[in-house]
Amino acid sequence: MSYKTILVHVDETPRLADRVAIAAALARHDDGHLICAAMTGVSRFLYHNEMVDEQDPHLALHLTYLREKAQAALDGRAAQLAQAGLRSCERRVIDDDAATGLSLHARCADLVVIGSNDPQRAAPAILGDLPGHVVLHAGRPVLIVPHGGAPADIGRRVMIGWDGGKEAARAVTAALPLLQRAAQVWLAIFDPQPGATETGEQAGAGIAQYLARHGVRSELVVRYSERQGLFTHSPAVGDAMLALAAELACDLLVLGAYGHSRFRETLLGGVTRSVLAATTLPVLMAH
Repeated sequence: MSYKTILVHVDETPRLADRVAIAAALARHDDGHLICAAMTGVSRFLYHNEMVDEQDPHLALHLTYLREKAQAALDGRAAQLAQAGLRSCERRVIDDDAATGLSLHARCADLVVIGSNDPQRAAPAILGDLPGHVVLHAGRPVLIVPHGGAPADIGRRVMIGWDGGKEAARAVTAALPLLQRAAQVWLAIFDPQPGATETGEQAGAGIAQYLARHGVRSELVVRYSERQGLFTHSPAVGDAMLALAAELACDLLVLGAYGHSRFRETLLGGVTRSVLAATTLPVLMAH
């Protein structure tokens, strides 16, 4: 498995260059294709429902401005991309909001690279949680680069947050290209439940064997977090996970993203939400 097509979100956030550098390095390693996508911010549903009339001169002027702004963001990375040594690269201006547009275009990519929410920048009330929305709706693994930035050569010291769930399994499989070339991989299990393992043996034994068959040697770390009432996976697990990653000097966290849609499509599990809100290292998530 390799990342032959990588989609990276291009916007106007301060640490965009770091995000593009990471995406370019991953594409270059697998001789893959990099897609740089900038959104106009106008939802495609407005076009589909004929709520946007591009013939209206006032609206046309505004749309032209938004497209030029998106193109300018792409042009601003031209020199960086030219120096990246990529075999194949393209730049796209997409008439859509970022959350929906990235989720749609991700379907034809192996990996999506986006930035985390910056707590110092106000997010829109609707679909303001861009990482959370893309993780739950893209159908592809998502690499979230923290708003503080990260070096391009991530994946040397990797921690996997393992709970035995299907989301965690998808995240591990999606991360295999990075795990196989990592210098150190930790398999972190928080609050293991008695008798709830994959093989009935030690917690994490099954996934460790799976990784070993793919040429990935991992070290098991079991930790216990503070429980909050009846919750077995409280937000405290997310905090403990990030603390352990910092203790081990990891440069990448691999994590399954839990979410459900009974009340809201983009409602995330407590661990997922707390990690997305507080992470200072890149996180590769799958749902």
